[in-house]
Amino acid sequence: MTARKAVAVRHVHFEDLGTFADPLHAAGFAIEYRDVGDADYLSFDPIEPDLLVVLGGPIGVYEEAAYPFVAKEIAMLQARLSADRPTLGICLGAQLIARALGASVYSSGIKEIGFSPLSLSASGLASPLRHLADVSVLHWHGDTYDLPPGADLLASTPQIAQQAFMRGRKILGLQFHPEAETGAAFERWLVGHACELAAAGLSVPDLRADAQRFGPSLERAAAAMIGDWLEQIDD
Repeated sequence: MTARKAVAVRHVHFEDLGTFADPLHAAGFAIEYRDVGDADYLSFDPIEPDLLVVLGGPIGVYEEAAYPFVAKEIAMLQARLSADRPTLGICLGAQLIARALGASVYSSGIKEIGFSPLSLSASGLASPLRHLADVSVLHWHGDTYDLPPGADLLASTPQIAQQAFMRGRKILGLQFHPEAETGAAFERWLVGHACELAAAGLSVPDLRADAQRFGPSLERAAAAMIGDWLEQIDD
């Protein structure tokens, strides 16, 4: 049986598929990373992969002048989304999808960093995100977006209304980070974002302790959520 292909566009090395990798393999996907900075990282047919995942990164979708690759990723996503091909965006990836669908992306004016639960909408409770009900998930962002045309709002927090959306059954955007590994690998997040954490006045030991506290339940719920969605895109 030939494996299906999942292409993951990665902006910083430590923000990878994390705990989503095993469920993807279990669902029959072979994973291929495409890393920003590699000359040919977008040199693939955007329609061809069975699944496209656009991962996070510490930049803004509105910073095309500083980071010209952003415009190229948006154009790639527009081609893929117009064909309604299975696409998952996480944090920056969700913001890129929102922009590609015609929504505005902008600074929220706050840094939402840390573990807290989501408030699921009726659509969220009827979606694969139901597995995340009452689970503290990892938030790590300062930007937000307007709900894209034709999309359903799935989740919110008191600080940020737009935490997840779905357009149809195959396009999913997650503002938060259910995929983040919260064991030893979480140190990569703490070191990689050290300047941001210091500027926000956040405690690294507290974040580490919360990762150990909430990580096991998040990993179980996130695996169930992504597994459910992967079954849904096959329908």
